[in-house]
Amino acid sequence: MRTDDLIDALAQDTGPTRGPPRRLAIVAALGALAALVLVLTWLHTRHDLMQAMRGGMFWMKALYTALLGVAGYLAVERLARPGGSGRRGWTLGLAVLAICVAAGVWQAMVSPDIQAALRMLRGHSWHSCTPRILILSLPMLGVGLWALRGMAPTRPILAGLAMGLFSGGVAGTIYGLHCPEHTFTFVALWYSLGVLLTAALGAIIGRWALRW
Repeated sequence: MRTDDLIDALAQDTGPTRGPPRRLAIVAALGALAALVLVLTWLHTRHDLMQAMRGGMFWMKALYTALLGVAGYLAVERLARPGGSGRRGWTLGLAVLAICVAAGVWQAMVSPDIQAALRMLRGHSWHSCTPRILILSLPMLGVGLWALRGMAPTRPILAGLAMGLFSGGVAGTIYGLHCPEHTFTFVALWYSLGVLLTAALGAIIGRWALRW
């Protein structure tokens, strides 16, 4: 059977109850729960969480990482189907990343001096933010890649990349319950790096784990 014929056959075999959205919703719920448990038992929530939740930056961080997760979802939801491209997800992800980076650069440029800009960039947790987001992402990434094996991705590297972006966005949002950082300059670098490393890991694993 030719590859095109195989893709057509898989597409016809994918009914509403077997489609990706329901499975991906379960993956997101399990991943968010696992990340929350890790935050509560390992990192713990920030001591001023209730006060922070009354401020705008707490929700801006959450919105940024959540939108990255949505971008990953939109991409993987299409890539889980035969011949899917995930273009909508990639477009959203790049747009959200560009806006946050621009805000971070602007915030650093209008700071009083170079030392103030460096303090915003490094914050109090520059050395731990990125690896912690990656670690919090691993349970969802593992479950998500396993779920993808039961679907029909024909582009394993891109599907793994999208699942990593989805997982990193969800984990980054949960990580905000612990993280005290409050500048776009910090978030644009270290949060983004954590999510993008998770995406890269998903692509690497997906290359062989999602092959037919």
